[in-house]
Amino acid sequence: MAEADRIRIVHVVYGFGVGGLENVIVQLINRLPAARFEHVVLALTTVSEFRQRIVHPDVRFIALHKPPGHAIALYPRLYRQLRQLRPQVLHTCNLAALEVVPLAWLARVPLRVHAEHGWDAHDPHGRNPRYQRLRRLYRPFVSHYVAVSRDLDDYLGLAVGVPPRRRSLIANGVDTDTFAPAHGARQAVPGCPFQPGWHWLVGTVGRLQTVKNQPLLARAFVRALRENPAMRDTARLVIVGEGPLRAEVEQVLAGAGMADLAWLPGARHDVADVLRSLDLFVLPSQAEGTSCTLQEAMACGLPVVATAVGGTPDLVREGVTGHLVAPDDEVALARALVQAFSCPGDAARQGRAARDEAVQRFGLRGMLRQYQQLFDPFADPINA
Repeated sequence: MAEADRIRIVHVVYGFGVGGLENVIVQLINRLPAARFEHVVLALTTVSEFRQRIVHPDVRFIALHKPPGHAIALYPRLYRQLRQLRPQVLHTCNLAALEVVPLAWLARVPLRVHAEHGWDAHDPHGRNPRYQRLRRLYRPFVSHYVAVSRDLDDYLGLAVGVPPRRRSLIANGVDTDTFAPAHGARQAVPGCPFQPGWHWLVGTVGRLQTVKNQPLLARAFVRALRENPAMRDTARLVIVGEGPLRAEVEQVLAGAGMADLAWLPGARHDVADVLRSLDLFVLPSQAEGTSCTLQEAMACGLPVVATAVGGTPDLVREGVTGHLVAPDDEVALARALVQAFSCPGDAARQGRAARDEAVQRFGLRGMLRQYQQLFDPFADPINA
């Protein structure tokens, strides 16, 4: 296929760093047919080393370094950039990138797809009237919407007024070959002071920011060990990720005299290996779309405990693949940790069921096929 025949997609995000949304873009770029699609990543703020996960050398990255606040000052530059790039598809993600869509309409970009991946920390349930008005204001300029979970799809219909014909529910997919259970004995990851098999490891992976609520897990871990002293011999906490909540998590643990029972290594590039070393995965979020990390943990054969928010109840089958607890409920989360620790046979069965769910329900192939059909409706089905 000639270069001129390729469909150029401009993916617009607030910042291109470590995260589930960004991981979806990486999978689209790496796995959609390179002969048919070319990609540009446009970040309103910055592009991090996360770009190294993209395997194609011809992907362009543009960072606009937008200061805090509205992007009006960048509109002329954005418009010129879009006119220069002349993409066939604009793919914006979440509210922060939505204001680019009218500019793309003015620049005559034929297909303008907007994806909602989850809520922001300052509006964890999508109830802010101002943001709802903004979404309705931009609605005429969006060709098609994507929601990654049922609750986000319902929100687009009820709160934003997007008709069914203009929206699709495309759940995030996970690479179930990369994220798979350990073969043989579980191994400690480099730098971890704890030994799988000897220690009982409970952990989470994600940016340490308000909406992910890792301090809740730290408090629940402390409560569980205080109320069940026998857990202190072997129970250990692993929190992977970096962000503004790190100091709060460390303070919770240090204040309880349990800093030595936790490992906070920051961001890691070996997330699959970290997950395989755990006994239990916890997602303590205040809000979620479809959590890629939760899917990855399930694909690794882990039982899960998660807060019943956003699209998470669509992923976790209560008592089958894990347990759901109310958001911000420290007591309920601590109780769920104790239950998983005390009933290893049940936890193991839930882990096996979680792996089966991951393989059957949210492998990458289905997600890629739906996006390919959306970006290029006349293409042959993907064989990824």
